[in-house]
Amino acid sequence: MSTPLVEAQGVVKRYGPTTALADGRLTVLPGESHALVGRNGAGKSTLVTVLTGLQAPDEGTVRFDGEPAPPLTDRDAWRGKVACVYQKPTVVPELTVAENLFINRQPLRRGFISWRRLHKEAAELLDTWDVSVDPEARTADLKVEDRQMVEIARALSFGARFIVLDEPTAQLDKREIERLFSRMRALQDSGVTFLFISHHLQEVYEVCQTVTVLRDARWITTAPVTDMPRAALIEAMAGETVAEQEQAVRTAEVDAPVLLDARGLTSDAYEDVDLTVRRGEVVGLAGISGSGKTELAETFTGLHTPTSGTARLDGRPLPFGDVQASLKAGVGFVPRDRHAQGLVFGMTIGDNATLSVLDRLGRHGFVGTDRKRGFATELIDRLDIHTEGPDQPVSDLSGGNAQKVVMARALASDPRLLVLINPTAGVDVKSKESLLSRVDTAREDGTAVLVVSDELDDLRRCDRVLVLFHGRVVAEHPAGWRDHELIASIEGVEHG
Repeated sequence: MSTPLVEAQGVVKRYGPTTALADGRLTVLPGESHALVGRNGAGKSTLVTVLTGLQAPDEGTVRFDGEPAPPLTDRDAWRGKVACVYQKPTVVPELTVAENLFINRQPLRRGFISWRRLHKEAAELLDTWDVSVDPEARTADLKVEDRQMVEIARALSFGARFIVLDEPTAQLDKREIERLFSRMRALQDSGVTFLFISHHLQEVYEVCQTVTVLRDARWITTAPVTDMPRAALIEAMAGETVAEQEQAVRTAEVDAPVLLDARGLTSDAYEDVDLTVRRGEVVGLAGISGSGKTELAETFTGLHTPTSGTARLDGRPLPFGDVQASLKAGVGFVPRDRHAQGLVFGMTIGDNATLSVLDRLGRHGFVGTDRKRGFATELIDRLDIHTEGPDQPVSDLSGGNAQKVVMARALASDPRLLVLINPTAGVDVKSKESLLSRVDTAREDGTAVLVVSDELDDLRRCDRVLVLFHGRVVAEHPAGWRDHELIASIEGVEHG
């Protein structure tokens, strides 16, 4: 066995009370393409920040070529070991390829940049790694795949032979992906090692030799790709075997009237989406990040305006691009970020819970304090919010209780359509159960509910789940789906 090029053992990383990685392990051999897979929140990004020297682990070790990783402060030493090519470019678009390759280390002549040497060295570097890009081209004008190759060449010029590719195919079409893979294979033959992170499990089989699976912030398994059939890989990511999953199958009244009716919705994030939600029906939207699921749901709450398409709520056109107007039209909303979008932290629980219904609690802009307190107290009881009372500052609350206040406000206006985005993210188990039981109550009250979530437990409450992939609805799963079936369509695994 050759010495691993990279080895991480028992890596633990905490951010405050959250453990982002409880047991990170990775052993990458020289010259291989090694896949790192796991569902959103499995700990992949955290492991990468530790492997690239952006964060120190709280526990555990990282070694390169058998030697301990350099101290975090020694950026040059890290650059010589590892580089990460992210989805988002880290090159400066306005500069040329040559300038980007040697940024902050341009060849000098008598104290000035020697442009001739810069272009010559850039051409030699690109030639060495067989990257056919014009060194004098403006980086902004490059195709995504060429920009990625420039970033890889720049990393290799520092001496790094371990390259992390984070979702490199997210913005590429089929032909570009094939070209990227053939370039990866050629670089592998020249002694470059890759860690390949992708949600497209199909690609793992095309370009990688070994795969490591993380789940719930822990290492689950590492195996040769040839020994991991697709079903076994999905099972390792999902955790449950097919036989262990039983769930109550609910079906909404099939003849219940359609409350939300969207036709042909299109924007930058999604394309030609038709969607209906009936009275008393809970519909889930699932998909990897970048699938368009969140933007689609936020469109119904007035946060985005689609470029084309229509939506009607209860027979009336739903206004786009105006949060107040959609609230008036009967939309309640639990946003994805309760801190930035959900709560006013300088205000009390009572104020936050009743923000959306002040017009109903008083006339001519004056709100009777007693009426507001009474209404807020009722909401606090209804949602089992643990608080000293409506006058307590909302900033004192735990994550779960803060989320309940956001839910209380969404329900306060008796919405016809309730849109929930990651409603149980970052809350404890008990609060989670309490929040999800509100979804059941809303269903019983005849509300149409749309739930966007990465959490399978949230989606289990749904009558059906639509899966978006690259902005299009690609699958619909009725209640009673198995985890591995849903994960397979979320991850874009080609069936058959």
